[in-house]
Amino acid sequence: MTENVVVLGSGYAGAGAIKSLEAEVGNRATITWISDVDHHLVLHEAHRCIRDPSIQQKVRIPIEEIKGPQTEFIQAEVTGLDLDDRTVELADHDDVAYDYCVVGIGSSTAFFGIDGLERYSHTLKSLRDALDIHDDIKRASKDASRTDPAQVVVGGAGLSGIQSAGEIAVFRDQYRAPIDIHLVEGLDSVFPPGDPEVQGKLTKLLNEKNIEIHTGEFITEVDGETVYIGDEKELEYDVLLWTGGITGREMAASVDLDQDERSHRFQAESTFETSDDRVFAIGDSALIEQPSGDGAPPTAQAAWQAAEVVGENISRSIDGRPLRSWTYDDKGTAISVGESAVASNVVGVPFDTFGGYGAKALKKGIAAKWINQITDYKRALKAWPDM
Repeated sequence: MTENVVVLGSGYAGAGAIKSLEAEVGNRATITWISDVDHHLVLHEAHRCIRDPSIQQKVRIPIEEIKGPQTEFIQAEVTGLDLDDRTVELADHDDVAYDYCVVGIGSSTAFFGIDGLERYSHTLKSLRDALDIHDDIKRASKDASRTDPAQVVVGGAGLSGIQSAGEIAVFRDQYRAPIDIHLVEGLDSVFPPGDPEVQGKLTKLLNEKNIEIHTGEFITEVDGETVYIGDEKELEYDVLLWTGGITGREMAASVDLDQDERSHRFQAESTFETSDDRVFAIGDSALIEQPSGDGAPPTAQAAWQAAEVVGENISRSIDGRPLRSWTYDDKGTAISVGESAVASNVVGVPFDTFGGYGAKALKKGIAAKWINQITDYKRALKAWPDM
């Protein structure tokens, strides 16, 4: 009997799961891929499009270049899962039946109840987001009626916030645009999960880019003109980007699967099984059990690794074999600040933290490796110069 396997989402988890499933299940299953967009976005490099929208040609990969001919693709918004009938509910499309469903729908931006933040800020979760940020920064900096620099505020100094601020600085310098850039982090340093050496190197690069860093106080409120920080500080802004956290997608709340109460992401075992053994969850949409007691991090690296195993586990489940437990293996971090980069704890490298050409090449190599993994080396080589 041929099983129906449905994959939801076209991010790292979804695209990786498709490649894994196509390799593992062969002719024993039909595979259907569902996403609300017709492409995969290399999201950890999407910030490059803030500087130069033409880079979208390198980070936007059409679905047809990823999937095999045997996989059916449906472009539609997922609105729910009927666990009893085993169907995926779609907007403006017939329901799709499944025997196994892999949920890789990613996450939404968390606004933590901060008044006005969701209404007035940009987020960076899609290609359209990156292009809109570019357009608004360009418009603000070219406003002929103004006499002072355009004010751009980036909230959150994690990976996305740091890298976005760096690209805005490259745009400013390349076009000699009158822009002041502010990076706001509620905790005491940029890149809060990093060790002091990494934080120090990143701070130095940000300072060299003339990015003003505000740490140690959280954004408390936002209105149409001002970001309020702590009890006393105020920053007027023309463009506001918020990168400060993630939460589950809105659709997830309607699905009767065990979820984390705080983040509304699906609870998954180390085999990716959820509270329904026919639904597997990976990537940012899931909190995947790990030996440490903490869930796997919501990173591209973790999603890639999980996706490589989920196809095997679907195959094992079809065959009635025990499933394989997955443990996240942190291979290191590379963070760009414009054309510069910092890398740390990279497997096989005899330095804990380093910058310069080595870090920059590593950052490029990570993106190229992923693109090659889901398409081919020719597309990866074309993308290399802009990563």
